[in-house]
Amino acid sequence: MKPQLEKILVIEDDASLAMGLVHNLKYEGFDVLIARDGDKGLTLAFSERPDLVILDVGLPGMNGFDVLAEIRRAGLELRIMMLTARGTDEDKVRGLGLGADDYMTKPFSVRELVARVNALLRRLRLERAEHAARPVTFKDVVLDPASRTAQKAGIPKEMSAREFDLAMFLATHPDHVFSRDQILKAVWGWDYEGTERTVDNFIRAIRASLETDPTDPEFFVTVFGAGYMFRPGGRP
Repeated sequence: MKPQLEKILVIEDDASLAMGLVHNLKYEGFDVLIARDGDKGLTLAFSERPDLVILDVGLPGMNGFDVLAEIRRAGLELRIMMLTARGTDEDKVRGLGLGADDYMTKPFSVRELVARVNALLRRLRLERAEHAARPVTFKDVVLDPASRTAQKAGIPKEMSAREFDLAMFLATHPDHVFSRDQILKAVWGWDYEGTERTVDNFIRAIRASLETDPTDPEFFVTVFGAGYMFRPGGRP
């Protein structure tokens, strides 16, 4: 399975600064989203679940502190770097107290910002690597990424390498709906030239291996008109 580009959401109303950040972050190899106000930024944070948010404090409408508070109130584990034109200790303390991971005062060096972004994401990569090595369990199923094996009710299940990759991808992103195109890019790679019907065939194979009733799946479920989702708790 090819690694996904790490996703960064820039929430900044200054068009010139925002485009400069987008240009430099894309040059560094990141997938970058942009929002020009707090409400749009919050919507993208919830829908896109970026790896890191660069969040300006002085936004029109909902300000950066309010966006940060809403993200943390919802329990989203996103890395957040605050940007502010004010360098007061009070603002920094407030932002860090609300759950920001880092804080930069304008004007700043883009090189320093990129270095801090990479430092924050290095910690995230280590956490993800540790998490990825742990077996995923649900009901009577165990997916072990270390040995790349699957068991159901203690019985080993034969799965192709791609079936295992797809099952692990969905199982490690619980309750997140992915379109067929998103799944193809994440599991097969951006240069894959197959069709979206490939995903349907592999989902069918996974259900045959891991679901108690493949015709009425509990875990690897279809979200009609949207794609597929892993439901960790099974049937509601």
